Amino acid sequence: MSDHTFDIVVLGGGSGGYAAAIRASELGKSVALIEKDKVGGTCLHRGCIPTKALLHAAEVAENVRDAASFGVRAQLDGIDVEGVRSYREGIVAKKFRGLESLLKARGVTVVPGEGRLESGRSVRVGEDTYTGADVILATGSYSRTLPGLNIGGRVLTSEGALELTEVPGHVVILGGGVIGVEFASVWRSFGAEVTIIEALPHLVPNEDLAMSKGLERAFRRRGIAYDLGVRFQGVTQTGNGVTVALEDGKSYEADYLLVAVGRGPVTSGLGFEEAGVALDRGYVTVDDSLRTGVDGVWAVGDITPGLQLAHRGFQQGIFVAEQIAGLSPALIRDVNIPKVTYSSPEVASVGLSEAQAIDAHGADGVVSYEYNLAGNGKSEIIGTAGLVKVVRQKDGPILGVHLLGDRVGELIAEGQLAVGWEAHPEDIAPLIHAHPTQSEALGEAFLALAGKPLHAL
Repeated sequence: MSDHTFDIVVLGGGSGGYAAAIRASELGKSVALIEKDKVGGTCLHRGCIPTKALLHAAEVAENVRDAASFGVRAQLDGIDVEGVRSYREGIVAKKFRGLESLLKARGVTVVPGEGRLESGRSVRVGEDTYTGADVILATGSYSRTLPGLNIGGRVLTSEGALELTEVPGHVVILGGGVIGVEFASVWRSFGAEVTIIEALPHLVPNEDLAMSKGLERAFRRRGIAYDLGVRFQGVTQTGNGVTVALEDGKSYEADYLLVAVGRGPVTSGLGFEEAGVALDRGYVTVDDSLRTGVDGVWAVGDITPGLQLAHRGFQQGIFVAEQIAGLSPALIRDVNIPKVTYSSPEVASVGLSEAQAIDAHGADGVVSYEYNLAGNGKSEIIGTAGLVKVVRQKDGPILGVHLLGDRVGELIAEGQLAVGWEAHPEDIAPLIHAHPTQSEALGEAFLALAGKPLHAL
């Protein structure tokens, strides 16, 4: 049994935890980073990176399938599932090695093992105790299910879906949020029949309504089926498939059921409440500065209420490390954090939806503009439909930017700058967007809201 003392002890080596550890080390702090699995967490090993590798493989499959329309002779002979797995795992392994090397180079002490928070700003790992002047909780999230819906066999979460050794013939996906529509996009590109079940009235229901409806139209054209506004009732499974029953009496037969109903915080059984850290529905209660109610104990990432995004975790980890070091960092509100759904087409957004803006400023105080990607040369070249929507306060700043189309996730950084800096369209209209790029579509929307549209009536 050994006691170890550091300036900062970080419990959890995912996005928020390792960002906090790296930034704190840069600021001269001694840091212990405790991780029971592999540094990088869900995002690197089971979430963001492997799923986006799958989505890129899916994009390649679609490009080959449609090659003739570009004058290229090619034929899609099928999907080599093991080849896709090898490609995906190679990317993850490379990023993992890079992260391990970065942590070592920064002087962060990585402690393997499952940690438990104890009083006195200590974390116990096996028989050893790691005590810090400050402790940062960053234990991440897990795939949720519904009451009475057991995971196993042909009922999968996203983690299980990644490990499939076949392209299913037909999959039912329970949940039309980010995870659900991304897997729907992958499997459809690989040749599967897909049906999404969503209890709310629209796919990606947290996005602006125009984006949701646009994605639904695009999925319909791709042959992705969906059943909206209906609740799941139950599932039965055999060795060969599943039967999914809905509350309206309909049922679907498929090879697998993917449960994609969101993620919950990993906080149970880790000693948080016993050490005085308050929880609300499993989430750690924090103030605006991410302090818990226990002096010197902070929380970041998916265990705090709000958006569950890796880049939010990065930002929060950096923010807490800088606060501990005596700096005065700016905390970005969730509304100003960019979101991207990496389906085909992609959905990207930052700031307020039109409905949220109207709630805040009234219908007469909000102006929005939609620019169809049909008018954008680069979008036509790469063969994507979609739209750009910009919401502004009347005679005031840009409140929200919303994008739909292939590759538009790469544009949302400009949207964040516009929203975060409270820019007026008139401020941005004189700036030049290179031609031909998809970024011109954003420029066209800003021009229109500034009263001088170019490629639009």
